[in-house]
Amino acid sequence: MNSPKPAPGLRYEALLQLLRTAETLWNASRAFFAQWDLSPSQFNVLNVLHVQPDGCTQSDLSRQLIMHRSNVTGLVDRLEKRGLLRREDHAKDRRVYIVVLTSAGRKLMRTVLPQYHRAADQVWGRLPIKRAEQLVAELEEVVRNAERIAKSLNTHANFS
Repeated sequence: MNSPKPAPGLRYEALLQLLRTAETLWNASRAFFAQWDLSPSQFNVLNVLHVQPDGCTQSDLSRQLIMHRSNVTGLVDRLEKRGLLRREDHAKDRRVYIVVLTSAGRKLMRTVLPQYHRAADQVWGRLPIKRAEQLVAELEEVVRNAERIAKSLNTHANFS
């Protein structure tokens, strides 16, 4: 007679809760940014450029956002049409553009960021800052482990 399989364990439950949390936060951020007719991904592009006033290439945006370059191109296209950013010629490489915020983009970020920071504080509720710091460190370890596993799986897939 087969014995029942053991329960997956607390780490599995924690992983499921982390995935639920990420999905819930993503959906909440969609609703939050909708008031400015932005997607969370569009906001992320603007936010990267906000802290880099000299702009950056689309490849740099892709790396910083951990997003495929073709997705970044679409986001930049839509934000450029709205006048929130622009592409400028690269001084040393004619094949590359530098993406920078426009004055309208900077103005929008000055409006959005304070409200975004307040909302982020509300998400944490009464969780102490020290606990949030510990959680960030623990999640960074989870990310490193997941990246190592993905790299291992990709390596095995390439040799199959």
